[in-house]
Amino acid sequence: MKILITAGPTREYIDDVRFLSNASTGRMGYALASAALAHGHEVELVTGPVELTPPAGCHVHRIETTDQLRETCLQIFPECDGVIATAAVCDYRPRQRVSGKITKTGQPIVLELTETSDVLAELGSLRQHRWIVGFALESQDPRNNAMRKLRMKNCSCIVLNDTSAIGSATNLVEVLSPEAETIAIFQGPKEAVAEQLMGLIETSIVGKTAE
Repeated sequence: MKILITAGPTREYIDDVRFLSNASTGRMGYALASAALAHGHEVELVTGPVELTPPAGCHVHRIETTDQLRETCLQIFPECDGVIATAAVCDYRPRQRVSGKITKTGQPIVLELTETSDVLAELGSLRQHRWIVGFALESQDPRNNAMRKLRMKNCSCIVLNDTSAIGSATNLVEVLSPEAETIAIFQGPKEAVAEQLMGLIETSIVGKTAE
């Protein structure tokens, strides 16, 4: 299979040197890329800025902003069999980006934010015969929020984890079906979790199409 994997954070610039982002390390996405390659699949890795070396053998597409992520994924997705979306997309961006560097004046400033593009939802609308594995990082009402994301983004399944996964070498995930059933629970080093998720995708997800 040819698999699109997104990983790491996106950045939304306030001015030429400052940006909004998050603490994603990209480790889960990179581990999934390694697992997919080890299973003999072709990997298109779309990665935000992280301090990791991409697995040898994958095709790497480096992005920074959410719009760049969107544009790259829309170009690649039609050629792929499925997508694993682990990227921690920045949900908001400044309404206007300031050219140059904002100078301190000693006074407060107001930063007006707007929502960024929902990249996974757009891929979900183009799903057709492909499978989509989403990730949901939740801290409140996790199952309900994860299921809402699954349905809004037309995912084949969604991988639920919590904020303790950020920056950690380990992860605890629950894989939920469109019927809100628990397909599997995996825990351990992210590399081991990635291997188990890849096996689950091959045995339980591939071949299922959107109704």
